[in-house]
Amino acid sequence: MGTIDNINDLNKSDFLSIFGNVFEKTESVAIEVFESKPFKNFEDIMFKMLNIYEGYKKDKILEILNAHPELAVAKRMTSESISEQASAKLNECSSEEYEEFKRLNSEYKKKFNFPFIIAVKGKNKNEILNNFRQRIQSDVESEFLEAKKQVKKIATFRLNEINKK
Repeated sequence: MGTIDNINDLNKSDFLSIFGNVFEKTESVAIEVFESKPFKNFEDIMFKMLNIYEGYKKDKILEILNAHPELAVAKRMTSESISEQASAKLNECSSEEYEEFKRLNSEYKKKFNFPFIIAVKGKNKNEILNNFRQRIQSDVESEFLEAKKQVKKIATFRLNEINKK
C-alpha cells in the first residue's frame, strides 16, 4: 500500500477506490474516514473505519447488512466477495450443498430481513454450512448482533489485505 504519507496524499476518488468497499458496497464509511485526514498510521485508518461503523444506528447497519451477497448463490458480487467466497470453496458446492445454501439463504432472509453474513476467510464450506444451520435458529436480536460482528470481521480482513499491498 505504500507509506501513510502516500495514503494521506490520495484524493477522495483514489481513496474511495481503495477503501470504498471495506464495508460491502458502502462508501459512506470511507467517505467519513477520508474527511478525518491526515492519518497517523494504517492502524489509525482501521480504528476510524471500525469506529464509524460501530457508531451507526441500527437502520444504517441494516443497510450495510443488506448490501452483502447471499452465500454460494449470489449472481452479482464485488471482487472482494468473489475471492472471499472462492477461498472457502463456496464456488465448488455439490448440487445438494448448493440447494441447501439456496434454501437456507431464503429462509434466513425471510426470518431476519437481511442475508446470512459470516467472515468466510479461513473457513471451509462445511464449517460455513454448519454455522448457517445453527444461526438460523437464533432470535432476531442475537442474530442482528452476530451479523454486525461478522461484518466488522470482514472489514478487518479487507483492511489487512489493503495494508499488505
